[in-house]
Amino acid sequence: MSGAPDALVCRGVTVEYRKRVVLSHVDLAVGAGEWLGLIGPNGAGKSTLLRSIAGLTDHSGTISLSDGRTPAATDLALVPQSPLLPLGMSVAEYVLLGRTAHLGWLARESRADHQIASSVLRRLDLERFARRAVASLSGGEAQRVVVARALAQQSPLLLLDEPTSALDIGHQAGVLELVDDLRQSDGLTVIAAMHDLTTAARFADRLALLHEGELIANGPPQDVLDANLLSQVYSTALSVRTIDDELVVLASPRTNRPTRHTPPERT
Repeated sequence: MSGAPDALVCRGVTVEYRKRVVLSHVDLAVGAGEWLGLIGPNGAGKSTLLRSIAGLTDHSGTISLSDGRTPAATDLALVPQSPLLPLGMSVAEYVLLGRTAHLGWLARESRADHQIASSVLRRLDLERFARRAVASLSGGEAQRVVVARALAQQSPLLLLDEPTSALDIGHQAGVLELVDDLRQSDGLTVIAAMHDLTTAARFADRLALLHEGELIANGPPQDVLDANLLSQVYSTALSVRTIDDELVVLASPRTNRPTRHTPPERT
């Protein structure tokens, strides 16, 4: 958001794995209340950057909040791409885990904590699953439950790693719209790795395009979603169009599609 103070600043963030540079000197600032979309092909470094911000991956460089502190557990919530779902735990219990970061040593969840978890379940249309074992859910249901746990944490910074990859198109929109509603009403700052470029343009204020571990473009969707640049990065011909005032990224028509011949009618 223009003029907003920085909620998070990355300076020279670099990650190496077995002598291979996975992320290279990334400089990036995210404004308070902003939705930053991380885009790029598989292996570009999106998940690595999110995990670095969350303190789950060793890195060089600095990652700091507006007050100069390194982010702590109560400052951010991460929705991972492939979460582990514990056996023997109900959906309600799992979502309530989102409140753990706010509890003191040996403290138990308060009535307010339970109310927060229940409210998130309701808004994500998960109330009917509250007593179900979380490990018994389908992929799409489980994905929504993981998002619910992160939202129940009520941290000012929400990190999403492909949060709707297992959802149908209706629930994709529902989850992202809920996140955006919370961002608008509560000043939530969102950093989301997003696979679908059209969806990224719809929800994100700004896009950061990563390629082979480097940040190669950073700005408003209309600037970053350049057809020539995207075609080079994704190694396929892409076009960018405006439909109903929204940017849409499409694969270019296949020029060498085989012609279908209609078989002759039998006489």
